[in-house]
Amino acid sequence: MKKKPLNRNTLSEYLKTYLLTTQFKDYCPNGLQVQGRDQINKIVCGVTASKALIEKAIEAKADAIIVHHGWFWKNDDSRIIGQLYERLKLLMDHQINLFAYHLPLDNHAEVGNNVQLAKLLNIKIKGQHPQNPMVWLGELDLKRNTLEKFGQHITKALNREPLIIGDLTKKVKKVAWCTGGAQHYFKDAIDLNVDAFISGEISEPTFHLANEFNVAYISAGHHATERGGVIALGKHLQMKLGLECEFIDIPNPV
Repeated sequence: MKKKPLNRNTLSEYLKTYLLTTQFKDYCPNGLQVQGRDQINKIVCGVTASKALIEKAIEAKADAIIVHHGWFWKNDDSRIIGQLYERLKLLMDHQINLFAYHLPLDNHAEVGNNVQLAKLLNIKIKGQHPQNPMVWLGELDLKRNTLEKFGQHITKALNREPLIIGDLTKKVKKVAWCTGGAQHYFKDAIDLNVDAFISGEISEPTFHLANEFNVAYISAGHHATERGGVIALGKHLQMKLGLECEFIDIPNPV
């Protein structure tokens, strides 16, 4: 028996409530960013609303795309020209809805990128930074774990070798993390007296902070650390709302 489609506005309201979007002051609009057809049967989930993902969604005959990295970021050029025009035209020509959830999908307690990364890396969640809840705190399951062994575990889990700053023989138990481009949160992690901080990206000053505070820094990839959220969200929507959801990965080494 074919499942009934879900109205676009019904899905939009469900995601707004479930992901607690109104609780975040973000750099982009969260929710429906581009309107497509009214009724939704199939959703394609992906990390970034790139042209390549849109083309894959068209091939998959999707009615909607849900991503972590959408469009219309603060300080972006607001004109619909060039790259944005090409992407937007593809969506509108095929009447595909685009939904995007940035910080709400990073920090959600069930399907968030940070929670999903902890599950993938076998980190026991202990809490969040008291002043910056984007930084999560936890402990490794493995006893007497070294930075080198933990790095090998990350490589296997994410299928990507991380860049590690620190003494590879150092024992690592207490860790903090924030997925994506969160190198600017490193000082907050240092304040928590952790052995290591895991994020997606790294900047030049990060090297010196790691060495001078003797806290290891692990850059595991922006894309690699943020696949988990949209995958988990798609599974949730499939289970709760009966929608067909397919995750399509567009490989990105960054």
